[in-house]
This record gives sequence, structure tokens and C-alpha cells, in this order.
Amino acid sequence: MIRSSPLIIILWFASEAVAPLRAQIPPGPSWLQTAVFYQVYPQSYYDSNGDGIGDLPGITAKLDYINSVGCNAIWINPIFVSPFGDAGYDVADFYKVAPRYGTNNDLKNLCAEAHKRGMHVCLDLVAGHTSIMNDWFQQSALDHPNSYSNWYIWTPAAENVAGSQPFPGEHHRSERYLPNFFPFQPALNYGYAQPDPKEPWQLPMADPACIAVRDELMKVMKFWLDLGADGFRVDLAASLVRNDPDHHGITALWRYYRAWLDLEYPEAVLISEWSDPAVAIPAGFDIDSLLQFREPYRILLGPESRLVGNAREPHAFFERAGGGDIRAFVDDYLRHYTITKTRGYISIPTGNHDTPRPTWGRDERDVRTIFAMLFTMPGVPFIYYGDEIGMKFLPEVPNKEGGTLRGSLGEVYRCGSRTPMQWSKERNAGFSTAPAEKLYLPIDPSESRPDVATEEKDPASLLNFTRALLKLRREHPALANAADFQPLYAEKDTYPFVYLRKTGSERILVSINPADWPCVVALKDVIKAQPLLVQDATLLEGRFQMGPVSFGIFKVEN
Repeated sequence: MIRSSPLIIILWFASEAVAPLRAQIPPGPSWLQTAVFYQVYPQSYYDSNGDGIGDLPGITAKLDYINSVGCNAIWINPIFVSPFGDAGYDVADFYKVAPRYGTNNDLKNLCAEAHKRGMHVCLDLVAGHTSIMNDWFQQSALDHPNSYSNWYIWTPAAENVAGSQPFPGEHHRSERYLPNFFPFQPALNYGYAQPDPKEPWQLPMADPACIAVRDELMKVMKFWLDLGADGFRVDLAASLVRNDPDHHGITALWRYYRAWLDLEYPEAVLISEWSDPAVAIPAGFDIDSLLQFREPYRILLGPESRLVGNAREPHAFFERAGGGDIRAFVDDYLRHYTITKTRGYISIPTGNHDTPRPTWGRDERDVRTIFAMLFTMPGVPFIYYGDEIGMKFLPEVPNKEGGTLRGSLGEVYRCGSRTPMQWSKERNAGFSTAPAEKLYLPIDPSESRPDVATEEKDPASLLNFTRALLKLRREHPALANAADFQPLYAEKDTYPFVYLRKTGSERILVSINPADWPCVVALKDVIKAQPLLVQDATLLEGRFQMGPVSFGIFKVEN
């Protein structure tokens, strides 16, 4: 076990060698400058009609709560008509809300009520594929040519192209289609950036069918924006164009959409599931999320790691055994940040519907340390519903709607992070009045499970800590989404991680120690600092003293 040296001298903002990166407000929707997102998995959030499934009126009923957490924007997972083979990511009708969630008018009302509160609503846009039940695909699969025939990628049956799937049945074409994720999710055909001339089924992006698909997605976006939505989080945003090694095709496609939005809906936001901000943001997205199950970002939380006592395999920075390499994370983060800081925002979410919650293998002290970093970094914060109260990851929850996947580290039980929101100690944790057996997924059975009502009353709860942390972010310009960011100390196997946030004359220092032992750091030229929020940390005369699993947020006094 490697521990930090007892004293580290850091030359910081007074030194030209580590001059702070200058921030500039990015272009795009102005409301993103102060945005904090709350991700809602709609079927698990709040059931307003007692059928066991969360719905849009349920989300509307909880807007004041979401706002009270400190979130002024919402991202809702897919709500469109679907056979729900993949929890709604297999869309059958892009123009209609699934009946289990309500109606199009319910969404219109949700957006209107959010706007009254100064909040924004973004929908999940599944741009790269549909369900096999989508009428576009049903028409495309017919054995006679029609206007939809090339809306999907069909390959000759005899070639048996890798990943291609047959679609058997009377009056259906003999070719095979390419899926985008699950076999029942056929890929829409936006074309090939570099089509192989020997494979005539690889259509160029300029083919009329590919243009028709491109324009249909624009119609879908326009439909929901006109209904009141404020933008979209785009699922698998990099997947639309095939054989595009230099990203030229996909960049051209999203810049086409961005130019249209800038002209017609300038306050609409585009958020990508890409995990490559240096590519996604110049391509036209306002925000790109660094997903925690991809390298090097899994280094932070290790969401798919195997738990071994206080350690994780592979290691994570946020583990008590102290095995994670924060240097690798910072180096890659700075590469993206330097390219994008004047053009858009990076997000590092607390978690999402595909990854174990941050409580997995951790206690509340660990989670507070995680939040202290995530909510003081630049970019746009995203909170996954229930993380603010410390909901648990439940790997024993049964598979539902494609929730179990096979990954590089074995089975990934996504449903363990999709269980119903815990509102109170009442029946079904206040989520629904339906019988327990009719709930979308089972409630956490633990008697000690956290809930909103209990934590509301406890000033020391994780919920109220989260509120306090986000309040700091709102009140201090140096912690704002676009304020300057400068790492001061980030070394492998050495703690803590220290960085500076700065704007104008305000300077805020943040120190993070997730390890289960204390460490000390000296900062040159820091004479006096005011503690804003700390957990077993002090900063006196330029000397950070960090206890085990600790953090400190300090305002430097001139």
C-alpha cells in the first residue's frame, strides 16, 4: 500500500509553470451557465395513478422537490411508444408518449410547469436506431421496394455480414439488417462516410434515403421542441454514421442539426452520450458526458469493478485502499477541457441507469467525498435520481426490460440502479399505491433504506449535504460551470487531489482524499482561507491537513 509523503510543497497560481487555464463563457443556450441536471428514470420515479409504474404526472408532482435539491434542469429517459425490450430505447413511435407514462399533453404540462419554476426539460433522443416494431422498419422489411426500403442498413443474406440479423416472415425481404445494440434495434441508415465501392448496399451519406432519415430526425426534434421540450440527450450519439474513422461524417451530421437549432431554437440544448468531448463538442453538442464505465473515467468510481475489501479490481480513485490513478484521469480530462472550455461543457455524472450507484461498496462518508469533487468541478453536474439520498445498488433485483448485459467484467445488472425512488417510510416507500407485485421493480427491502421524508428532517443527512454543496456552487462564481480550473496536485498513489477554481478575484481551493489514511499538503503563498464546506480537513497558513476519507472546500482570502 503506497501512502502520500508527509509534506508536499506545491507552487501554484503565482507560478507561470502552472498558470491557470482561462475560462470563457461558451456559446449556446445561456441557461447552461448555471444548469444542474437531475436524471429521471420515469418508470421508477413516482407513480401518480397506482398502476405500479412511474409516469409524467408523477414527475410533474415532484418538480418542487427536484428544484429544492438544487437542480434546475431534468433529463428524462425515453418516454416514447415502445415494446420495452430495452426499457424504451427501442422506439416504435417517435411522435407519441407511451401510454404507461401518460399522454403528449401530460408532457406538455410537465414542460410548462417546469418553465414556471425556471427549470428546463430535456428528452432522451434515440437517434441511431428504432424498434423492429416501428412502422418505418416494418415498411423497410417488406419484399417490395418502397420509400422506406433503404431507411435501414440491409446486407446481402449470402454475405452474412458480422452482426447482421435476419427478419423472417412471409412477404419480408431476404436481406439481413444491421442492429445498433440489441438485435431488435435495427440501425437507421444515415449512410457510410467511406462506403466500400465493392459493397453497393453501403450507401453514401448523400443518398436520398439517408437524407430522408436525417430530415425525419429533425422533424422528431421539432415536434417535441414545439411541445415545450428544451433539448435532447442523444443516445449513442457517435453511432449514426458508419465507417467514419476520422469522425468527419458524424461531425458534419451533427453540425447540420446544430446550425438548424441555432437558427430556429437557439436556447435548445444538445447533450451527447459520446464520452469524447474533444470530438463531440466541436461537432455541435453543448454537453458531453464522461461515462464512468469507459476508460479513463472508470478510474474515478470503478462502477463495474469487483469489490475486494476496501479495494476494487480494477482500482478506482474513490476507494479507501487508495489504488486509483488520479493522474491518468487528470491528464485525459485536461486534454478534453483545453479543447472544449470555450465551446461547451463536460459532465461527470454521479451515475446513471447503466452503472452501479456510487454507494456500491461505500458508506455515506465516501459518497460525500465523491460529491465534493463532482459538484466543484467545471462543467454541468448531473445527479441520477436517488443518489442525493444515498439509494443503494441492488444487484439481486430481477432482470427487466433488457436490464442485464454481458460486459468485459461479466454480467452487468443495470436494474440494480433502476429501482423505485424512495420517498417515505410508507407503503412501497411512497412510490406507488399499487400492490407490491405490480411495481415496475421491487423496492429496496432493507428496513434502513434511505428516503426523502426522513432525510428532509435531518440537517446532517446526505440530502441536505447535497443541497448545501449545490448552494455553494450557485453562490460562488468561482465554482460556476464555466469558471477557471487548475489542478494543483494530482499524482498516482499519492494523496490528496488538489485543484483551484477561479473567476475574477474569487479563488476557491478543493482538496479530496478518498484514502483511508491522513495526508498533509503545503501550498505556497496561501496565508489565509475560509472553510466553506469540509469533512475532516483544515487549511491553516497554507497547510492542508486531511483526515482519512476527507475533503475541504476553502475560499482563499486576499
